[in-house]
Amino acid sequence: LVIDAMKNCEQTKGLSVLDHGISVKNYLFDLINHLRNGDTLKYEWVLPDWLYTNKDLILSSLPDDSTLDLYTTYHDIGKPFCLTIDSDGKRHFPNHAEVSYTIFKQIFNNDVAAELIRHDMDIHLLKSDGVDDFCKNPFSLTLLLTGLAEVHSNAQIFGGLDSTSFKIKNKSINQRSKQILNKIKNNK
Repeated sequence: LVIDAMKNCEQTKGLSVLDHGISVKNYLFDLINHLRNGDTLKYEWVLPDWLYTNKDLILSSLPDDSTLDLYTTYHDIGKPFCLTIDSDGKRHFPNHAEVSYTIFKQIFNNDVAAELIRHDMDIHLLKSDGVDDFCKNPFSLTLLLTGLAEVHSNAQIFGGLDSTSFKIKNKSINQRSKQILNKIKNNK
């Protein structure tokens, strides 16, 4: 029933919530397999230097692949249940991370994936003054890597890798990543 709701709820025009989750999963594993094994990337990326410089630290912080699969595929599982449409016809999903966490916990038995879902938006909303608190989350590097994958997965929605929207979102992730990695390395 919930999976059907994800299939039938548009994330954006022509893309269901479930298809979005699958796309993010595919991008994340494309990136992970590239970093782990040197696999050729299947998708278009604009990869930052910090990713390669901190590859071992990032990879060692990731939970197991089945947890990452569950997390990314179902990270927006609650969106069909909190969808609102404003007077201009624009779709909004207020508090969707918490709604997704609650629904995921009712269906799946994976506490790590549930916590990742609960904090999925943190990297996208992170401001400079919130980096210290963000780094207290043991999954901060997983959230960072997934955020990078999601921004790239969504690039087609934004208008491609050359779009202003993609560039703004990618720049934000890259700025925060440097602060996050410095904080984590200084605390080791």
